[in-house]
Amino acid sequence: MPRRTLLAFALGLVLLVTGCGGPGKTPQRVTAQPSVPAAPTTTTPSPKPQPTRTTAPPKPTLRPLPKKLPAGLHRRSGSPGVALTFDDGPDPRYTPQILAQLRAAHVTATFCLVGKQAKRYPHLVAQIVREGHQLCNHSWRHDVDLGRRPAAEIRADLERTNRAIHAAAPDAPITWFRQPGGRWTAEELTVARQLGLRPLHWSVDPQDWDHPPAKKIITRVESAARHGSVVLMHDAGGDRTQTMAACRRLIPDLKRRYGIVRLR
Repeated sequence: MPRRTLLAFALGLVLLVTGCGGPGKTPQRVTAQPSVPAAPTTTTPSPKPQPTRTTAPPKPTLRPLPKKLPAGLHRRSGSPGVALTFDDGPDPRYTPQILAQLRAAHVTATFCLVGKQAKRYPHLVAQIVREGHQLCNHSWRHDVDLGRRPAAEIRADLERTNRAIHAAAPDAPITWFRQPGGRWTAEELTVARQLGLRPLHWSVDPQDWDHPPAKKIITRVESAARHGSVVLMHDAGGDRTQTMAACRRLIPDLKRRYGIVRLR
């Protein structure tokens, strides 16, 4: 073997024994680490803005109803004749029918008007006044609990109703006030009187608001009516077909027996 080849062989053997690191160092074994998949990136959704909740002011406590009706309510016509009163209107279907019946009998009545209805049908308010009938404030929205509310609310309600009526009939006197459902309180009477309104109740109630047959309405009125009675009926607030039919007999009959008069 040539000498040069022998030297190269010896040098390779030395390198193999001592390793390729530095002198005196044992080469480190590199252990392959298992590949870990990257954690998926999760995007946290932004919270939706919540609407701001406003706390409604507490409703005022309603006064309890008195155990009996307060004194000072008008339940008589003020004369020997009978007074007819019609509540909850005006109504475009039934008010003209009652007006036509009263006109044919040459008598007048008192119309207790709801403010919202008066605002909606001002031409009927004007017709009522034009044909000589009396006006009565019957609250803005037929609030049966009006008398139990604070005095300031009662006043605002009655004044608002008066304004709606006067918008349709500017010069018409509004003489009366009737509490819906007859649920009167002394506080309500005080406010009404301060506004120049007289508290109007009734003495004959055929409960026509409950839609009885016309014959039942007639029987109830004729059995209860007396000289000086105030008769409660309705020309609005629901189906008043039976009331219209009953009045075709009642109006001429009451006129013949007692006379039909204006409230005094």
